Amino acid sequence: MAEQHTPRSLIVTLYGAYGRTPDDTPLAVAELIRLLGALGVDAPSVRSSVSRLKRRGLLVPERTARGTAGYALSAEARQLLDDGDRRIYARPAPELSDGWVLAVFTVPESERHKRHLLRSRLTRLGFGTAAPGVWIAPGRLYEETRHTLRRLRLDSYVDLFSGQHLGFEATADAVARWWDLDAIATQHEEFLDAHEPVLHAWEDRIPGSRSGADGSADGSAGGGAGAGPAEDAYRDYLLALDSWRHLPYADPGLPAGLLPENWPGARSAEVFTRLHHRLRDTGLAFVERPFTEE
Repeated sequence: MAEQHTPRSLIVTLYGAYGRTPDDTPLAVAELIRLLGALGVDAPSVRSSVSRLKRRGLLVPERTARGTAGYALSAEARQLLDDGDRRIYARPAPELSDGWVLAVFTVPESERHKRHLLRSRLTRLGFGTAAPGVWIAPGRLYEETRHTLRRLRLDSYVDLFSGQHLGFEATADAVARWWDLDAIATQHEEFLDAHEPVLHAWEDRIPGSRSGADGSADGSAGGGAGAGPAEDAYRDYLLALDSWRHLPYADPGLPAGLLPENWPGARSAEVFTRLHHRLRDTGLAFVERPFTEE
């Protein structure tokens, strides 16, 4: 299935990758149009998507240093992106000894809309369903779950527990019931189909380059002459990040011993990590290109 990169998702991805600065400098509307244009998004789609993100409270209008119209991240959006970094860029090695966190919630019928909100939020955090009304996730997700539910003011409806799975079913078999592993594997495979050839093309573009001890590719980081056009790096990185950033939420990061053989998750994480180290900083040169170069 072909990947779908919506303008709204690409704008969020752009701010996450390049739009967070210490002083929260806004991005000019003209810059957003230029940067999204490089991804094939036309100006009307950029403007309408920005308006929707503004209505959702994720972007706030501000003037740039030049006095032009622009948009900065709201405090809520900044927090969401900062929280997401731990999922998107970190690669923890899960262990069965981490245990499990369980969530059980009760919502009055008069507030049934919050029931749907809780279910969707727990799903987005990576929880599976152990039984009707009982949600389960790896124990290392406890702090993020607690923080998220408190931020959304949903904590008063939820009880959280930690524990071990003691039987009677084998844990690997139980995990296959709690999560749709086939659907998660398909998402990893689709990511690999779309972006692993891109990684190989960049590796071929820089003959002899290898990932260094710090994960960067020799000769490619920082927009070096051997890395190729900055716009190409920007485009390939943004599209890869836009695809990848949803996967660490769909896949809760289960211990390898509980997963089917040839699980594609580790391979797709490796492909994204290598693309990130190879292309992110090189693409920054295109993002920072002055208007006079247009």
